[in-house]
Amino acid sequence: MNRRLWAAAVPLLLTACAVAPPVPEALRPGAGEAPLVTLTARGVQIYECRAKKDDAQAAEWAFVAPEAELVDRDGRPAGKHYAGPRWEAPDGSKIVGSVKARADAPAAGAIPWLLLSTKSDGPDGAFAKVTSVQRLRTAGGVAPASGCTPATLGQGARIAYTADYVLFTMR
Repeated sequence: MNRRLWAAAVPLLLTACAVAPPVPEALRPGAGEAPLVTLTARGVQIYECRAKKDDAQAAEWAFVAPEAELVDRDGRPAGKHYAGPRWEAPDGSKIVGSVKARADAPAAGAIPWLLLSTKSDGPDGAFAKVTSVQRLRTAGGVAPASGCTPATLGQGARIAYTADYVLFTMR
């Protein structure tokens, strides 16, 4: 009995202990930056069915915004992530980011990994000194593959996703 239990448990243990894929070189922050904290986002990527820019007779899903709660390594609330893109700490400090580099996610059906440069967009506090953010270990969040047609323009879709956000500051 113990051998069968062990045989079933070993693959699960190996999967749980698997090393995360390495961060691509293009997504590494500047040499003078150091990680401040890693937060996990649990939420949705919001899309809207819109007319294609180059073909008004066709439709496509367009990204609108993220909407996610941030938690720390212990699962405690650590802020929120929303349109801008912005990350806001419980103390009200917030940052706004702009994409600096992107890489395809290693997992199929996951939104890309990103490096974003940031600037403070609120009061002094926990996030005020953050200079860049990495979005890593993404799962889900990709726009729907169907359901957007000229007849459904304006329809929205909220697609579940998770990601780790590594916040960096200057050393």
